[in-house]
Amino acid sequence: MEPPLGRRYEVAGRGLMLHRSGAGGPAVVFLPGAGLVGLDFLNVQRRAAEFTTGVLYDRAGTGWSDEADLPRTPGQVARELRDLLRAADVPGPFVLAGHSLGAFYARRYAQLFPEEVAGLLLLDPGHEDILTFMPPRVAEINERMKEPPADLTDEQLTAARVAFGRLYAEWPDEVREPLIDHGLAAYRTGTRETENFETEVYDELRGGGPLPDVPLIVLSAQAENPYWKRFMSADELGEAHEGLRRMHAALAASVPRGELRPLPGASHQYLHVERPDAVVEAIRDLLGG
Repeated sequence: MEPPLGRRYEVAGRGLMLHRSGAGGPAVVFLPGAGLVGLDFLNVQRRAAEFTTGVLYDRAGTGWSDEADLPRTPGQVARELRDLLRAADVPGPFVLAGHSLGAFYARRYAQLFPEEVAGLLLLDPGHEDILTFMPPRVAEINERMKEPPADLTDEQLTAARVAFGRLYAEWPDEVREPLIDHGLAAYRTGTRETENFETEVYDELRGGGPLPDVPLIVLSAQAENPYWKRFMSADELGEAHEGLRRMHAALAASVPRGELRPLPGASHQYLHVERPDAVVEAIRDLLGG
């Protein structure tokens, strides 16, 4: 299936989607969060391409790339991305902009290939030690939040299509409709991608070594997480969000040139849509202005 933008490259026997525009470097590469795909970040990629090379892609098992068994390990995803960038002839070093799950993969890439990373932008990232920053009951609540999503009713699908239409209002017509169709058809993918957090992802990041000494910016969404709200009381939700703020501050402080930038009013899933100026400004700053 051909993507609405970009093209597919052959990597280790799989076709992987990559879209690039702009010129110069370091190139900024966007790594989507669970349940999202490269074209979700088209708004900020296009703006970044005004002053450097901007790259969107779909990892195997997502979007317009070939299927793969999910979940996958951070090392698998990082090595795949490296091979894809080489196949597409995108020269390094790179600024890696990882959102949520994509931030784990960006950090793993930086651990494995530090000489290929010029900077890191982490968009409301998770962390392998997240439960140490959370109130005690969140560990129990976390187990309930792993339940797979139920089938969507026709009414829910219609409402979601309308909501996506508003969300992607600024996307070109030729991208918006395929992106919405994909999001409605593949809404379980995000759950499948995160099934190995406790069994593989966290341990791999913990044992993967330090991050390179490159500029790092953490953008921390400050709006309430609507999904968490379904499982937590108001007090628990407040404590959990305070834990997230401390976690993001600790992640920024883990490297010499790390910086935390809170984003009031921005939500976890779509901070790049709600606060694109902050994302683009961070990219400019990581590139040295």
